[in-house]
Amino acid sequence: MRGARGPLEDGTAMANGIQPTLAELVALRGSAGGRRNARQGRYGVSGHALSPLRGRGMEYAESRDYVAGDDARHIDWRLTARTGRAHTKLFQAERERLTLIVADTVPSMYFGTRVRFKSVQAARAGAVAAWAASRDGDRIAALRGSVREAPIAPASGARGALRVLDALVRWYAQAPAEDAGVAVALDHAQRLLRPGSRLVLLADPRSIAMLPEQRWPALAQHHEVIVLLFTDPLETAPPRAALPFSSGDHRVELDLASAAQRQRWLREFATPAEAALAALPSRGIRVQTLATDAPSESWLPLLGRARPLVA
Repeated sequence: MRGARGPLEDGTAMANGIQPTLAELVALRGSAGGRRNARQGRYGVSGHALSPLRGRGMEYAESRDYVAGDDARHIDWRLTARTGRAHTKLFQAERERLTLIVADTVPSMYFGTRVRFKSVQAARAGAVAAWAASRDGDRIAALRGSVREAPIAPASGARGALRVLDALVRWYAQAPAEDAGVAVALDHAQRLLRPGSRLVLLADPRSIAMLPEQRWPALAQHHEVIVLLFTDPLETAPPRAALPFSSGDHRVELDLASAAQRQRWLREFATPAEAALAALPSRGIRVQTLATDAPSESWLPLLGRARPLVA
């Protein structure tokens, strides 16, 4: 693998593309851009981000008589039954949104042939997400697929971002001994998320391919969901040549000039990413591939883009 080398802010760590460093992730703060202005909502200032939900916000405020044009999904059925008149719920937008970064730490993430490992690119993209959340005034939290390790608790500002960056450095320094997978990570995430939260999932495409389709609708209905798929050029566009691979004492050579071998390779590595790119947007999920040699902040245009509303 060809590493990207250069001095970093603390003068002691070098970015070699194999393991992320805290200084490297801190240096990405400028990539997230400047602070956005707070916006005025129906009930006053609602913080630095608008709720992606339909309706009036996220936190129940009061109920009033139903009038023509109100969203039927917000009918207060208990009050309606008690009074005999239709009532609708009003909601107060929260002042701080939660941005939750979910890290896929499966072994296949710790690989790369161009510039950096997929794991390092994931740490860098996660850092950009954390700094963007800090810029937007969000509380920031993070977790990975673990049944033993607690999530990084939500916190605001630079303090919250730095706690997440520290976790990303630990998680992506090397493959953890224990990883329960993205499905378990999303189970944990759903217990932390509140309506209107932002979820940024850093994942290997094959991890996404293993998730059932019914996982996505509830997430997309109630939250802003961004999925970043990490790929390496060798996976998606392999050379037509014989390539040697080794793992410990085991060595194997794959002839990718062979049509059959090449098809098997692409089915294993390229097809999961293509399938996710084709399927997830129709379910209200914003998704992008991020190659190991791409700028780590190149996915930022996904933030704030209008998404389809899911019934």
